[in-house]
Amino acid sequence: MVVSGRRVSQIGLAPGSLVHVGEKKVEEVVIRILAYNSEKLVDKKLEKIEECLEFKNHPDLNFWINVDGLDRIDIIEKLGGYFNIHPLTLEDVLNTRQRPKTENYDSYIYSVLKMILLDPKKEELTIDQVSIIFGSNYILSFQEREGDVFDTVRERFENPASRLRKNGVDYLAYNLIDAVVDNYFLIMERFGDDIEYLEEGLVTQPRPETLRIIQRYKRDMIILRKSVWPLRELINGLQRVESDLIKETTRIYLRDVYDHTIQVIDTVEDFRDILSSMVDVYLSSLSYRMNEVMKVLTVIATIFIPLTFIVGIYGMNFKFMPELEWHWGYPAVMLVMTFLAVSMFIYFKKRNWV
Repeated sequence: MVVSGRRVSQIGLAPGSLVHVGEKKVEEVVIRILAYNSEKLVDKKLEKIEECLEFKNHPDLNFWINVDGLDRIDIIEKLGGYFNIHPLTLEDVLNTRQRPKTENYDSYIYSVLKMILLDPKKEELTIDQVSIIFGSNYILSFQEREGDVFDTVRERFENPASRLRKNGVDYLAYNLIDAVVDNYFLIMERFGDDIEYLEEGLVTQPRPETLRIIQRYKRDMIILRKSVWPLRELINGLQRVESDLIKETTRIYLRDVYDHTIQVIDTVEDFRDILSSMVDVYLSSLSYRMNEVMKVLTVIATIFIPLTFIVGIYGMNFKFMPELEWHWGYPAVMLVMTFLAVSMFIYFKKRNWV
């Protein structure tokens, strides 16, 4: 049970009390640091959180500390203490039911957004919360599990001439947000292909499982909509925030991400409209197929009505019926019945009823 985004177990605790809200998605917390400048690059996994202090004391280095796994509250609390992160921020980091937002503090900026991955085997969306805190020369990111969309960002660090190596951590924060938004495009492209394929078979072969697929896609669109719409406010907040931590050169790039977010939102809304109309098309297709079946059955029944009438007459048990003892009576009746059936079928065919 959740009340206002918090577990009932949090009720009564003081503000800033650190409690992990969400599922445990890793067996062991992984901490990775990437320290860099235009000439030097260090990329390593930390065995202990205390190891980050040696990089903290190098003002000529920018560094990015990424934590995969949020159930080790002691690690997050220590890391927050090293960088003077407010307890309310750490509380939000641990609460995985946060709405995407941006908050500006004196010495850092905190942003939280939703990273969505598509499981190709299960065809299901996986939603993880990503918290990003960046100050003058450091950036802290917190994820629920290992595996993210930041591999391309890490690869760009290998090039000494890359902008990531030459710019500050605000530019790195922009790249992380941009990677999340770009991944939305990949997911939407996949959905677009699936919806197009679904549309092709919707009219010709509507099946009950087709409706179930449409309903699943509609649920996925709701999930995407809840994740993307607040992201627009987040990026807009970063553009307008009055802080020296974000340079004017980075704000230009943020405007580009904002435009991409609007495109994703428009695509989500378009897909929602298409899926809603597909339900109507599905029901119309079923009605059309039912009408076609009923038309065929009606034609068959109509053809057999006069045949049944003739058979019924000669099935009566009257003694004096002259045709009963006629030698050619049976072939004549069969011939008449065949003629009637063929004539009616030809008539229906000319009227395009069959």
